[in-house]
Amino acid sequence: MTAVATAPDFVEALNEYQPLLRRVARLYCQDADDRQDLFQEMVLQLWRAWPCYMPQPGAKLSTWLYRVALNVAVSNLRHRTRHPAPGALGADALQVAQATEAAAFEPEETAALYRAIARLSEVDKAFVLLYLEDRPYEEMADILGITQNNVRVKMHRVQEKLRSLLVPAA
Repeated sequence: MTAVATAPDFVEALNEYQPLLRRVARLYCQDADDRQDLFQEMVLQLWRAWPCYMPQPGAKLSTWLYRVALNVAVSNLRHRTRHPAPGALGADALQVAQATEAAAFEPEETAALYRAIARLSEVDKAFVLLYLEDRPYEEMADILGITQNNVRVKMHRVQEKLRSLLVPAA
């Protein structure tokens, strides 16, 4: 009888990859409460999908986790866009609240980067997240379901968009 490799325990995997899930939530939600809600939704969806997870030879658990987390984040963003919360703070009040949080916890350069990333499309945010996570193009292609060459082209375009958002026009 041969030993069968088993998937890591869900709680162990969740503990190991919690920072990854929180970074996804950070890119897709500006508000701390919304980030926590999104994180909880990602955990719930991962827990539901866990019994179906079958490790493939050479495949990383993080690739599967990214795929689920990004799908949940994009779905959540679409839902919030279609059904905005009633009675939300005005833009001026929200900007003040966010500026205070950013100034208290992040250097200005990081805050500026997150503001620029927030202006990107949901797909472009996924590219930025994977790039900032230092994922190789091969893994990015697996996560996003596109070719490596397509990843390179799209990454270049996203970097150009970020440059234009970060560097004021001369």
